[in-house]
Amino acid sequence: MDLKSKIILIYGPTASGKSDFAIKLAKKIKGEIVNADSMQIYKELKILSARPPSKNYKKVNHHLYGFYSVKKSFSTGDWLKLVNKKILDLKKKKKVPIIVGGTGLYFKALTEGLVNIPNIPIKFREKVRSLHKKVGSKKFHIKLIKLDPLAKKHVDPSDTQRSIRAYEIKLFTQKSLYEWFKSTKSNYEEKDFYKIYIDFPRKELLDRILNRSQEMLKKGAIEEVKRFFKLRISKNKSANKAIGIKEIREYLHKKITITQVIEKISIKTRQYAKRQSTWSRGNMMSWNKISPKGLIKFLKKI
Repeated sequence: MDLKSKIILIYGPTASGKSDFAIKLAKKIKGEIVNADSMQIYKELKILSARPPSKNYKKVNHHLYGFYSVKKSFSTGDWLKLVNKKILDLKKKKKVPIIVGGTGLYFKALTEGLVNIPNIPIKFREKVRSLHKKVGSKKFHIKLIKLDPLAKKHVDPSDTQRSIRAYEIKLFTQKSLYEWFKSTKSNYEEKDFYKIYIDFPRKELLDRILNRSQEMLKKGAIEEVKRFFKLRISKNKSANKAIGIKEIREYLHKKITITQVIEKISIKTRQYAKRQSTWSRGNMMSWNKISPKGLIKFLKKI
């Protein structure tokens, strides 16, 4: 299997072992690892984002990890510009780019192009969010399908973020998000990629998530959140969405116990992993789905 001419993409639910597999693969094919996780870009959120440990960087070169401030906004477009430049740099060095992460939108932008949708006013977007909160996910999804029938086969009722985005775009631009998608184009062709989706058994994944939640607290997640609060980050910054911030805040305010913190972080992480899996079913039909055992066999074949 010749992978040295490809751009390798590795996606999977949180805690599925993407980073460890990427290192093993990089060693075999002279690759370097590039981050595709929207939270692992932040330098102040090393523990909560489960950023690969420093020892990994000594084994294989890593790029776009922990380089950005939580005080600033960072978009998918920002990531796409950086990753395109990094791919070119690595290709010039005769290195294989291995893009690793769990942010599906990043991969979609890289492989299909970024949708050039007009900026929607914040007040307009807030009204749509208020509507979603008022009627609930199921009724909102029904309203979305009436407004934009094209969304029916693309948006799961449980995917709140995607439902709201599709609704506000159709309402504001009078054009479906999926019509906007058709007008986009990637810098690359399909043959340029080799795509791997780590298909982790759910029961094992849940155990790994619980263990990781416990480890985060042992490694100093509470102190990390304390430092985060001292920065007085604006509420509209994406970093506030990191799993664990809200839960540890409740603990610091003595509303819940440390055991409840671990339980809540685990539950929220499981929900996130489920959303990642749901997203993959609708957007990753062309990917190679490989089980953890299959990854071992895959490495042996190279």
